Amino acid sequence: MIKKTILSVAAAATVAGFAFGASAAEMVDGPKVNWNLSVWGKQRAFTAGIETLRDIAAERTGGKFNIKIHYGAALSKAKENLDGITLGAFQMAMFCSAYHPAKNPTLTGLDLPFLPFPNLTVQAKVHDTYYQHPAVQKDLARWQAYLLMSSLLPQYEFTGVGTPPKTLADWKGKRVRAAGGIGKAMAKIGAIPTTTVAAETYTALERGTVEAASFPFTYAHVAYKLTDVGNWYTANLSPGALNCPVVVNLPAWQSLPEQYRQLLLDAKAPAYDALISAYEKADAKNLPMMKEKGLTAVEYSDAELAEFRKVGAKPVWDDWIKEMSDKGLPAQELLDLIMATAKQ
Repeated sequence: MIKKTILSVAAAATVAGFAFGASAAEMVDGPKVNWNLSVWGKQRAFTAGIETLRDIAAERTGGKFNIKIHYGAALSKAKENLDGITLGAFQMAMFCSAYHPAKNPTLTGLDLPFLPFPNLTVQAKVHDTYYQHPAVQKDLARWQAYLLMSSLLPQYEFTGVGTPPKTLADWKGKRVRAAGGIGKAMAKIGAIPTTTVAAETYTALERGTVEAASFPFTYAHVAYKLTDVGNWYTANLSPGALNCPVVVNLPAWQSLPEQYRQLLLDAKAPAYDALISAYEKADAKNLPMMKEKGLTAVEYSDAELAEFRKVGAKPVWDDWIKEMSDKGLPAQELLDLIMATAKQ
């Protein structure tokens, strides 16, 4: 159940509490505004972007524009954040489109497996361009949601228990936590995908409800303690990544002073830089730690990876195009936009 909150809760930080780094020329004047942002889990690499937005908003307005981040699903469950945005229970939130694909069908195009993103910088450009497509904006407007930026998740890998799947054939019959297009790709090689929210995955893996769980590599595997219960991980499967945007309640966005809206838009670039840096730092720390824990790294041959892409990429894309087209959505146009933007 969404936990309602008063929209104008006073922020904990005061002007005197900030160590401002912005020069006078960079300062943005405006009224006092207090926003609340709902996210699940604790502070981690995934939240580096929203923390940067928060810090820049406060710093450059002299503490007048405050965004309070509520971690740990304190305001709403992960699967209900979009509903909370619709209700105006809070002004900002993060959610993953694969958690409720029927609510945001256009966004699931960014959940497709094996999209051609060579790095997170290209991924950011594609996501931002995709969010601006009229069909996508119309889709999210139904939920009173404005797409601000992406959380830019790295490629997913699996951590699992039991016998490691050393070949693609070994995945047949395995129950896996794999949402969105990644789940569909895994089904193509015989796995049995299920959608489990991040906070519940450790328990599912520990109890054997699933035998393997996919998460952004490596930060989320450690953040959600999968490495404490798993005994192996895939090192080069890289089937894709889920789309988890940062959204703003549309009426709140429209009523925000123009200079504050521009400030948030300008803050996206450093927020993306912060995300990329946080993920890189997590890898540098986590990979040695996973080896120390004795987890077995499973690597697949080039031939097996090529076979996986053969059955798990275009066939899944084609299925998505048909499904979305049947809903009256410009699916082919959206997929073409992804491909064209990535090539740029």
